[in-house]
Amino acid sequence: MKKYALIVAGGKGLRMGTEIPKQFLELNGLPVLMHTLKAFRQIEGIHLILVLPALHFAFWKDLCARHHFDLPHQLVAGGDTRFESVKNGLSQIEDTDSLVAIHDGVRPLVSEKIIEDCYAIALQKGNGIAVVPSKDSIRKQELLNNHSVNRANYYLVQTPQCFQTKLIQAAYQTTFEDNFTDDASVLEATGVEINMMTGDYRNIKITAQEDLIVAEALLKN
Repeated sequence: MKKYALIVAGGKGLRMGTEIPKQFLELNGLPVLMHTLKAFRQIEGIHLILVLPALHFAFWKDLCARHHFDLPHQLVAGGDTRFESVKNGLSQIEDTDSLVAIHDGVRPLVSEKIIEDCYAIALQKGNGIAVVPSKDSIRKQELLNNHSVNRANYYLVQTPQCFQTKLIQAAYQTTFEDNFTDDASVLEATGVEINMMTGDYRNIKITAQEDLIVAEALLKN
């Protein structure tokens, strides 16, 4: 099956506290988003689709020229929400007999192994998502009370999340609901069981200044 990667980068960087959206901030000499695209380009024959707000197209193209970044990718305009942006990106894939990995543009440290494993599970079972066990104790708030829960029963969800394209395209024909927290939850709402695979604690999502510091250290290492 042909492999697609849908990189979604519509963040505004509000928690980062910067004027420039977090996906464009520099990380070890390159914008975060370029590291993410390069990670997926390791997969042979992959077709990259980058979903950005239309108003960022010119800025992105300027960054590519400035950094001599000529990695082939298709630009697609995003929507007002992540759900709409993913839907827009999926609509560009005409080869429905294929696999698609949907990934956060601000997870630049994803490994080739995680990507390949994700595709492999999706090929075999229809979908596969990267997760890691919670390291911390967890408490659940219910109304005015809270109580501890067994952290062994909880996993932190990452991306990539991989799917057989026709399945996830069909799932995204629905109307957005508040419980759609990621792409797997959209598919799950159709009654499909979600398959988890082992992710990587280094596959961090850059949302705050301290995440940039950690990512720089991991890249140098």
